Amino acid sequence: MRLTVIGCCGSFAGPTGTASSYLLEQEDETGRTWRVLMDLGSGAFGPLQAQIDPATLDAVVISHLHPDHFLDLTGLEVFWAYNSRELPRLPIHAPDGLAQRLRSVLGREGDVPDGVTCLPFDHRPIHDGQDIEIGPFHFEIGAVRHTVPSYGMRVSAGGSVLTYSGDTDTCDRLLELARDADVLLCEAGYIEGRDDRFSGVHLTGSRAGEAATAAGARSLVLTHIAPWTDPAVSLAETRETYHGPITMAEPALVVETETVRASH
Repeated sequence: MRLTVIGCCGSFAGPTGTASSYLLEQEDETGRTWRVLMDLGSGAFGPLQAQIDPATLDAVVISHLHPDHFLDLTGLEVFWAYNSRELPRLPIHAPDGLAQRLRSVLGREGDVPDGVTCLPFDHRPIHDGQDIEIGPFHFEIGAVRHTVPSYGMRVSAGGSVLTYSGDTDTCDRLLELARDADVLLCEAGYIEGRDDRFSGVHLTGSRAGEAATAAGARSLVLTHIAPWTDPAVSLAETRETYHGPITMAEPALVVETETVRASH
C-alpha cells in the first residue's frame, strides 16, 4: 500500500503546503491500481492534480466536517460534474451532513450542480464500527475524540495496515484502530505546555507518541502541524514517548507500508 501526502498543514493551508489530504494506492490481483483519497482539505485539490488524474479516483473518505479536511471537495465536484469525459458517480464516504454542508458553501438548494442533470457524488454516511470495502482496501471506521464527530481509519491492503488518526485527542478508540499498524499517520497539532488550556481537540507530539507506543505501531508519521508551530518541537516531544521510526509528513512524501513491515 502506497501513501502519498498531498497536504498536511493543520487547521488551514500554510505558506509551504495545503491542508490535510492523503492518497492511498494499491494494486489488486489483476494488476489494476485502486486509488482512495483520505480527506481533501482547503487548497489540496491543486497538488492532487500534480500527483494523479483525479478521474482515476475510486472513492474519497472524509474524517470529519471541518474545512481543512473537506473544503476542496468543491473543486473536485466541479472537475467531476463538468468533465469532458463521462465519469461515474464518485463514492464519498463521510460523516452525516456533508451534502448539506457542500450545498451551503456553494449556495444552492440541491446536490446537482448548475447546468448538468446528473449527481457527480454518491454520498455515503460513515459511523463508528463500520467496515468499508473499496477494491483491495478494507477500511475500519472508528469514532475518535474531537470537537465535532470525527473518525479515524484503519486501512488494510496487500497484507499491511495503515491507521489514520483524523483529528483527535487521546482516546481508547485510536489505540484500537492503531493496534500493531505498520504505519500510524497521526496528527500532532498541539504542543505540551503551550496548548494545555485546550482539551478534546488535538494530540501533542508527546501524546501521539504515547498512542503509537501503547498500540504497538511499527512506525509513526506525524501530521497536521500548524504553520505557527516549529515541527522540530513536535518531533522532539514525540521522541520522548515513542522510540520507533518517526517521519514528519510533508507534501509529496511517499510511504510504502510493505517496506515498513519488511523492515520489522
